[in-house]
Amino acid sequence: MKKHIITDQEYGIAKKLSKETKLKRVERRLQVIILRYEGLKDIEIAEKLNYTRKRVSQLCAEFKKVGAEEYARHKYGENAQKLSDDEEREILDKFRKEAEQGKVVTAWEIKKAFDEVRGKDTGRGYIYMLLERHKWRMVVPRGKHPMKASDEDIEASKKLT
Repeated sequence: MKKHIITDQEYGIAKKLSKETKLKRVERRLQVIILRYEGLKDIEIAEKLNYTRKRVSQLCAEFKKVGAEEYARHKYGENAQKLSDDEEREILDKFRKEAEQGKVVTAWEIKKAFDEVRGKDTGRGYIYMLLERHKWRMVVPRGKHPMKASDEDIEASKKLT
């Protein structure tokens, strides 16, 4: 007995979704369902679509479990923004005004503001990605070169010449 038998109705939906999608990853997943309906075995589908036999079986099981619409939804590829662009911009504008007045604005302060708005902890990495996304770049000169010789060494070298 075959597991995960694809019905005529599911096949029709998969064909329709396959034509509508522009995403290769989703198209390939739908091809598994289409080929399964057309009578190919898991190993044949795996060779044709460059999957493992086990993965083909998993995809068919997922299709049966979640349904065609959810199966064909692209779940990856977007940034994980916690707030909308407008909300982010609104918070950053407050800090921009402070920076234009000459105050030093740190990522830590921005993180605190985001934590208050969201009501939970925001990761530090998210704040740095947010600053990059909104083209914030602060260049601060360092006080001295890290490999600078000591003052005594500089004076000693002056006496030699």
